[in-house]
Amino acid sequence: MRFMLNSEIQNRILQYNPWITQPDQADALIRRYLPETYVLREAEPVNLHNDRALLIVGPRQSGKSTLAWHLLLSYAPNILYFNLEDPLLRSAFGAAIELVSLLRDQFPFIRVVFLDEAQHLTDAGLFIKGLVDARLNIPILATGSSSFHLMGKTRESLAGRADRLRLLPFSLKELLRQENPVNPISARILCEKIFSRQMVYGSYPAVYLARADSDRFRLLSDLTGALILRDASDLFRIKRVDVFRKLLTLLAGQTGNLINFSELASICHVDAATIHSYVEILEESHVVKLVRPFAGGKRRELTSASKIYFIDNGIRNQLLNAFSTDISLRTDKGALMENWVFSELYKLLPLSSVVHFWRSKAGGEVDFVVEHAGKLMAIEVKSADLDRPRLSRSGRSFIDAYRPEKFLVLNRSLETTLTIDNYRIDFQTPYEMLGIAK
Repeated sequence: MRFMLNSEIQNRILQYNPWITQPDQADALIRRYLPETYVLREAEPVNLHNDRALLIVGPRQSGKSTLAWHLLLSYAPNILYFNLEDPLLRSAFGAAIELVSLLRDQFPFIRVVFLDEAQHLTDAGLFIKGLVDARLNIPILATGSSSFHLMGKTRESLAGRADRLRLLPFSLKELLRQENPVNPISARILCEKIFSRQMVYGSYPAVYLARADSDRFRLLSDLTGALILRDASDLFRIKRVDVFRKLLTLLAGQTGNLINFSELASICHVDAATIHSYVEILEESHVVKLVRPFAGGKRRELTSASKIYFIDNGIRNQLLNAFSTDISLRTDKGALMENWVFSELYKLLPLSSVVHFWRSKAGGEVDFVVEHAGKLMAIEVKSADLDRPRLSRSGRSFIDAYRPEKFLVLNRSLETTLTIDNYRIDFQTPYEMLGIAK
């Protein structure tokens, strides 16, 4: 049975896909979706595979659609694109079989399907599964600002059918590569410049590439407003948007601290279960990340409470209206530096890595403990300038207990090593941190 669309929907599809009727202009038409400055992402090159889906998930406006269009240029003009923020297109296909029928009957020449903002589908995971299972012999590419709908309920059913790529705001490594410094001296100067901008304004593509600070303020304000008003109330159907907004601001003020859900619930005048559900939504939306304690089996460790970090410093600063660029004078410079280090770790490390923190009952603490492939890397973060290498008592305690593969002290001024009892401690700046995932 042929699946027929009404004329309004057919026209809307062609409006979004003008290269179908103007194939000779396909390249120029598609390049309109690409920014003037394209920053090569660390995830590239990415390969698309027939009868398999690629899910690009990440926070709103992190460059997911830009990356997708960059991947699709070689498929022009045989691309079928659906912007699923459009309610007309969203309502046109109640099930994957309807889109499959449309492709087979009216668009047999299509070589790739692109579902943009797929989180707006009622059950995106099942819809994508249906497309893959139809054996169309073409790749399916989908983007989503939340993995909540793309992966949450259908993670198992998409196993073997989809590859998942997490795309976050720009990393220091990506931005420095874009600048293409000609020698190590200029590279260090550029690195410090990028780092300083990331600390205050973050790394969301449009924000970072904006030419003026006033534009960065506006873009961050719009982005935060979209997160609170659109995603919270429209996508996640949150009834208490005022509580959601207040919680976000409270979390921004507690960056890097242990989170007490009962205390947050009391301040927001809701129950702890509501706070837990809101934080889960923020995690699934790639806005914040709970970092859980490292439990190495020692009785003297704290293993219950988690810490909170923002994926991007700019959003955190926007919520607090804290945009002073003289970082040395900021009272929150420790939290800023720690959050930046977490953000870069989260971008640099493979998905199989897990980031923890370590805290003992005696008060000892190591900011980050990374587990990967059975090995440990421990990291202390120092926001103050260091004049000589010193290991904290907490760091020594952790080394004595676990002998991690690496122990790093990340700071802004010192690049050296310290050896204690035949164990090496590396002091690194943001520039040296670029190789941390090796």
